[in-house]
Amino acid sequence: MPVLHTLKRAGVLLLAAAALFAVPAHTAAADEPGWTAEPAAGTAAVGSGGARPYFYLSGPAGTVLEDRLALTNTTDRERTVTLRGADAYNTADGAFAVRPAQESDGAGAWISFGAATTVKVPPRTRAVVPFTVTVPPASPPGDHPAAVVAAEGGHEVGVRVHLRVGGPTLAALTVEDVSVRGKGAAAVVAYTLVNRGNVALAPELSIRAEGRFGEVPGRGARTLPVELLPGQRVELTEPWPGAPVLDRVRLTLTVTAPGGARATAATSAWFLPWRLAGWLGGTLLALAATTPAALRLVRSRRTRTDQPTATTPVPEPEYELTGAAR
Repeated sequence: MPVLHTLKRAGVLLLAAAALFAVPAHTAAADEPGWTAEPAAGTAAVGSGGARPYFYLSGPAGTVLEDRLALTNTTDRERTVTLRGADAYNTADGAFAVRPAQESDGAGAWISFGAATTVKVPPRTRAVVPFTVTVPPASPPGDHPAAVVAAEGGHEVGVRVHLRVGGPTLAALTVEDVSVRGKGAAAVVAYTLVNRGNVALAPELSIRAEGRFGEVPGRGARTLPVELLPGQRVELTEPWPGAPVLDRVRLTLTVTAPGGARATAATSAWFLPWRLAGWLGGTLLALAATTPAALRLVRSRRTRTDQPTATTPVPEPEYELTGAAR
């Protein structure tokens, strides 16, 4: 069963030159209180005693990277936790999720706990478990999202792994399938974002609106609450409380992201008051109903006019013969 995690904004930025969207500071906890899983503190990346919201690893293809996971048992009984790596992906609405073990054939399959795939954690104890990430020699450069998954008693906990393979990076995206749904204050702009590059993106969206009958308010630029992973496609909606009551509007969506990614897409939409729309619809239906009858009447009159008029037959002239008989 996939593990879903809500994305939140974090104020911590690791390795700014990597331009990787920082996921929220979040300690993974089981649905049932009793144990937690999180990156072990005290690594070179953050210094001794530093807390990490997720794992961040980088290196060239063909290298072996190392890190440590901390399991904390806060109960009075022993816990048996199984560990594995998993591929990460975006759900259709942009949430972060991890794939089951049998479906993880990417970066999740590069994670290994060796003989420690099953760990027994004594009561009131914190266990630190090392693991490795073996990057294949032919791995393409860029971000390879993954997670470490801990499971016990039917509960799964996922801890993010931001893995970047060295080499050229490309930040690129497209905006597709733009449409407007709803009316008035309930109007929303629906659209699809596709990450066409090889790095994770933190997209920012702005909406410009141009009406036929005057200025129409759009939406100022704001950072979207989603991390768009490489090669992923998400379907999003943006509230548009400034939608007009009566107008024809052209909307232009502009999406940008760190690293130079930029894309635009446009659509047009009619906005009519419900009463006016109903009146126009009724009028059109009435016209549609009366038009055939009017056409039949005109054709009937034309047919009668074109027929020849009946006339009284003229009798043939009678001739009188004169002259004497011989």
